[in-house]
Amino acid sequence: MKPLKQELQDRGLLYQFSDEKIFELLDKWWKNFYCGFDPSADSLHLGNFIWFMVALHIMRRGNNYTALTWGATGMIWDPGGKTSERVFLWMEVLDKNIAAISKQISNMLDKLSTFTWEKYSYRFVNNKDFYKDMWILDFLREVWKFITVNTMMNKEAVKRRIEDPNQSISYTEFSYQLLQGYDYTKMFHEDQMILQIGWQDQWWNLVTWTEIIRKKYDWEAFALTWPLITDSTGKKFWKSEWNAMFLDEAKTSPYFIYQYFMNTTDEDISRYMKMLTLIETEQIDEIVEKHFEKPENREWQKILAFKVVEIVHWTKMAELCEKISNFMFGDDDKIEILKKLPEDELKIFQKSMWGFDYIGENFFEMIVKSELENSNSNARQSVNAGAISINGNKITDSKYDFTNDFINGKFLLLQKWKKNFKLILK
Repeated sequence: MKPLKQELQDRGLLYQFSDEKIFELLDKWWKNFYCGFDPSADSLHLGNFIWFMVALHIMRRGNNYTALTWGATGMIWDPGGKTSERVFLWMEVLDKNIAAISKQISNMLDKLSTFTWEKYSYRFVNNKDFYKDMWILDFLREVWKFITVNTMMNKEAVKRRIEDPNQSISYTEFSYQLLQGYDYTKMFHEDQMILQIGWQDQWWNLVTWTEIIRKKYDWEAFALTWPLITDSTGKKFWKSEWNAMFLDEAKTSPYFIYQYFMNTTDEDISRYMKMLTLIETEQIDEIVEKHFEKPENREWQKILAFKVVEIVHWTKMAELCEKISNFMFGDDDKIEILKKLPEDELKIFQKSMWGFDYIGENFFEMIVKSELENSNSNARQSVNAGAISINGNKITDSKYDFTNDFINGKFLLLQKWKKNFKLILK
């Protein structure tokens, strides 16, 4: 296994670090590091997948990962990147989100272990527990005395909110950085936590508190960041036409994630492959070069899509997404493929095609409900034009009775023109 610094650099996952010494320490194993996660939703999204991969590379070298759940800081929120104060969430909602995300992280790491044959050392800590028995006077003595208001005011996100006459910042959000800093100092003192990792725009917070640890304990702690990731057009890579791509399959179908990476441009394929998979970088360089001999085959987009879904949702789901993609864009007999699917896979196919369950709709209502058309009159026009098929058979009769077309009494395949499919289950 490569030295960690070289690994992260080769994969484009290293932006800044506070001291070269951290890599020497991490390469020797059994060091403690952490990264916090935002519980504003009940699922991580593809943007979070970057920090998961950075943490994974550090864990693969035998180090111990603490996933810090922001039960306390999640009640306040970081003012960074915001032009106004975010709406506070109830504690019950935060707890629910934290439990869901913790389960996601555990599931990904446990599934990874089954095909990498590696064991990962990790735990979850809720920073709400750091403050539940603390008085405000304790906080002032233990935290505030080590950082000046001048320093806090100079933070770019704070300065921007204060200087803009159309914006403002509450004392609550202003104090967020103190809580984040206390997280690090407490875990350093009690758990020998030597490293915090984060996005490049978190650099100020990270290095400020390594300095506080030095002042308070006369000891070294470290910070490391990865770059903000955009595609070749400058767009955040985890954004799609459906907005954020969540890692919870109930919120974003694994097939949508698979298809998102199938649509990766040739300019981005090598970068994404290095950042988001565990394939060795030298192998990626070698085979991507061959990819450009016949880029129209999209062989490496297929591998990228498969590998990402495999890490997030396991091998079986990646294989199923591959099967759905072949179904949607291949030339095999689609009805025969559907006939062979077990009921649980049929349901996944349905969701991936944005299909629905039949509850008695008439022909035009079914077409509109499928969103192949937006009105009954447009549905009628499409039928008259020969654009609509059921189970591969073109329908031109606007009074056609389709109720006997459910194959095996279970499904029918509604289609508009050549590539628009909707699976209807009964």
